[in-house]
Amino acid sequence: MTYSSSKRNWRSDKLSRLGSSIFAEVAAWKGEAAKSGLDVIDLGIGSPDQAPAPEIRRVLSEAVLRENSYSYPTSKGSAAFRRQAAAWMEARFGVRIDSEDEIVALMGSQDGLAHLALAVCNPGDLAIVPDPGYPIYSGSLAIAGVRAWTLPLLERNAFIPDLDSIPDEIWQEAVFILLSFPGNPISTTVDLAYMEKLITLARKWNVLVIHDLAYSEMGFDGYKPVSILQVPGALDTAVEFHSFSKSFNMAGCRIGFMTGNREAVHALRELKSNVDYGVFDPIQEAAVAALELAMKAGADGGVAPLYERRRDVFIAELARQGWAVPKPKATMFIWAPLPEAYTAGQEKGRSRSFARDLLLKTGVAVIPGDAFGEQGNGFVRIALVEEERRLLEAARRIGEYMRRIS
Repeated sequence: MTYSSSKRNWRSDKLSRLGSSIFAEVAAWKGEAAKSGLDVIDLGIGSPDQAPAPEIRRVLSEAVLRENSYSYPTSKGSAAFRRQAAAWMEARFGVRIDSEDEIVALMGSQDGLAHLALAVCNPGDLAIVPDPGYPIYSGSLAIAGVRAWTLPLLERNAFIPDLDSIPDEIWQEAVFILLSFPGNPISTTVDLAYMEKLITLARKWNVLVIHDLAYSEMGFDGYKPVSILQVPGALDTAVEFHSFSKSFNMAGCRIGFMTGNREAVHALRELKSNVDYGVFDPIQEAAVAALELAMKAGADGGVAPLYERRRDVFIAELARQGWAVPKPKATMFIWAPLPEAYTAGQEKGRSRSFARDLLLKTGVAVIPGDAFGEQGNGFVRIALVEEERRLLEAARRIGEYMRRIS
C-alpha cells in the first residue's frame, strides 16, 4: 500500500481571514498577566457584567422545567417570538413589520451576520464593509468567498462613512453594503437624513443595505439610535439586525433577529433551515418577556443609564490621569486614540504593542484597534463592562503606566 509522503494540512486557509485571532491573543496575554500575580481588569470583550431582569430569568426557569420544551424548535423562530419582535419594532421605532415574512430568529445577531453573505451572495461577488468594523463583517465574506471593498471610517469625518467616496463602479458591482449606527468598535451615530441618503443610493444601484443595530438601547445624553427601516421604502432594499445580548444582558442565551426585506429574510431562513434547528424555545420565551418589559418601561427603562454613568465616571478619571479620550454618544465601548505619552516621537500606530504592554504592566485588558481593520491602528477599544469602582481603579492604573513611560 502506498501512502502520501507529506502530511495534509487540516486547517482551512479561510480561518486566517476571520479576524478573531486577536481575542485569543489577548486571552493569552491575560493568562500571562494573571500568572505574574496581576489582578486583571478585563475591559476587552464586550460581555455585559449584569444579569437579565428577574422577570426574564423567571420565565426562562419555568420554561426549561416544562417537559414539552425539548422538541426541535423551528429555525425561523416561533410565531410568538416573531410577533413580539414585530410589536417591539413598531413600539420602539414606529416601523410595521410582517412577522410571517419579514423576521427570522437568530442565535445572536452574530449568527445572522456570519451567514447572510452565504445566503444572498455567490462566490466572487462584491460587498462593501466598514474599516474599522466588527470582525465578523469581513470574516463572513471570507467564509462565503465574497470580495470586500472596505469603506474607511476616518477621524476627520467624525468616523461617519463617506457615501460619496464610493465609486460608481463599486456601487454597480456590490451586492450589499453593511454599516452599523451606533457601531462597534466606534460608536458612530447618524440621523435619519443620513439613512435616507443611504437608502436612496441603495435603491438607485439595487444594493441591499445591512444595518447592524445591536446597540439600539444604548444611546446617551438624550440620543436614541434610529432604525434604518424608519426610512420610507427601506423594506424594499434593507435588513436590520437586533440583539438581546447587550440590550437585555442575555449574551449567553444567544438570541437575536433579522428583520426587513422579505427576499433576504427568506434566503437566510432557507440557509439556516439546512444549518441548525433554531433557538431553544425557552430562550425565545424569555426573549418575548424581555421585549414585553421594554415596551412597558418605555424610554426611561433599559441599560443605557448604567453605561452612561460608567462612561462619565471612567472618562473623567482618565482625563484626571492625563489621557483625554472622546466621549461616545452610544454603546458600551470607548474608541480611544493612543495616549501621547506612548506615541511621542514614534510613528502613529502600534496599537497591539500598547495593548499588550498595558496589560502585562497593569493588568488592564483592552483590544487593539487594528483588530478591527487597518484604519484602527493608533486606537484601542475599551469596554465598560466592569462596575464603577473597578473602572476607576483601571483608570488610575493606566495613569500610573503613562507617567512611567513619559
